[in-house]
Amino acid sequence: MASPAADDYLKTVYAHTEWQDSPITPSQLAAKLGIAPSSVTEMVKKLAAAGLVSHVPYGAVRLTTEGEARALQMVRRHRLIETWLVQEFDYSWDEVHDEAEVLEHTISDRLLEGIDSRLGHPRFDPHGDAIPDAAGAVVRTPFVLLADAAVGHIGRVLRVADTDPELLRALEKSGLDVGVLITVTDGRSLIDGVPVDLPDRAPDVVWITA
Repeated sequence: MASPAADDYLKTVYAHTEWQDSPITPSQLAAKLGIAPSSVTEMVKKLAAAGLVSHVPYGAVRLTTEGEARALQMVRRHRLIETWLVQEFDYSWDEVHDEAEVLEHTISDRLLEGIDSRLGHPRFDPHGDAIPDAAGAVVRTPFVLLADAAVGHIGRVLRVADTDPELLRALEKSGLDVGVLITVTDGRSLIDGVPVDLPDRAPDVVWITA
């Protein structure tokens, strides 16, 4: 079942459980893709028939082994392209997601591997998401969502969700970026030891080392 739409579904199902454990529901899938629930139901049935997902009516959608392998291929494409755009074309981290959504379906495998080689085989994209290697292997550091970190916890920023460009710009303005050291306080957080006022939504979109 080869189609950009199918790939987008598989990639979205994978990404949903990458930083938390609850499987995705059809309604959540519809919301993330901006598609009517009825359309999601039909596509999920097709994906299940193709052996790419498992699903029972009104239940969660989970990737099969084959579906996960295919999702990882698309995730690799997307994140390598985002990294390429930032490093080679001076895109900022809030500009690359939509470009990568288009390019991931069009470039050849040969070009993708050329990009990977030119970039030095990066392990993480500009937002801190792990880039699967060519075999689909992913290395990830133990993490905690900033909202769940206890006061006094100190950790390096591992990942920032890339779904809201405006929030990414606000976080960048505050000094937050992947790799900076953050100290959780009951007031102003510390970034590399400097007190800062993070956007209100920051705790829900930032993951730090556990």
